[in-house]
Amino acid sequence: MGTPHNGAEKGEIAKKVLMPGDPLRAKFIAETYLDEVKQFNTVRNMFGYTGKYKRQEVSVMGSGMGMPSIGIYSYELYHFYEVEAIIRIGSAGGFHDDLELMDLVIAQGACTDSRYAYQFDLPGTFAPIGDYELLSKAVSLAEAKGTKYKVGNVVSADVFYNNDDRVNDRWKSMGVLAVEMEAAALYMNAAKAGKKALAMLTISDHLFKKTALSAKDRETSFNEMMEIALDL
Repeated sequence: MGTPHNGAEKGEIAKKVLMPGDPLRAKFIAETYLDEVKQFNTVRNMFGYTGKYKRQEVSVMGSGMGMPSIGIYSYELYHFYEVEAIIRIGSAGGFHDDLELMDLVIAQGACTDSRYAYQFDLPGTFAPIGDYELLSKAVSLAEAKGTKYKVGNVVSADVFYNNDDRVNDRWKSMGVLAVEMEAAALYMNAAKAGKKALAMLTISDHLFKKTALSAKDRETSFNEMMEIALDL
């Protein structure tokens, strides 16, 4: 079968897919947590793997950066590979005063400055939200592990280096917890496909406290988030 972006054959991808932005984080998860691992994709170096976690089949695949990239990969997973649930496990820049580096944000909703929703020709503004069942389970698992977390709105931005130096202040003033670049497109694709999605984000930098993790830490140190996602 395969697509222009995914070399997997039908049946090689599990019904549940964990989706970090970084394909090297997908490789790390597969090598660290999964048994009986088989790599199903190397196209464009967007690595994808299927294996067993606690005897349950699960896949992990990178999404790349930004809504156009996760939009392509999640669409193909939902529509061409019969995937039922995608759990984004990514990093985010913190806004909220109570957040610190390595805290977990579970995205109940995803604001966005993107025009990704234009394709659906809706008669108003769509509110992208995560799947409640997955969100509820993620909260229970975080509670059980003693993980510090917050649930609420994030913003999925199209621009990383924004020329408007007041944009973060305005999102923060509306109670938005953090900024990332993918969740809104994932939530819209899931809604349209009638499938499930959830974004869980580890705070890798705080845009108001001026703190940040290294690139290496971002790749390999989000263990609590990864374990919660695997247990969902």
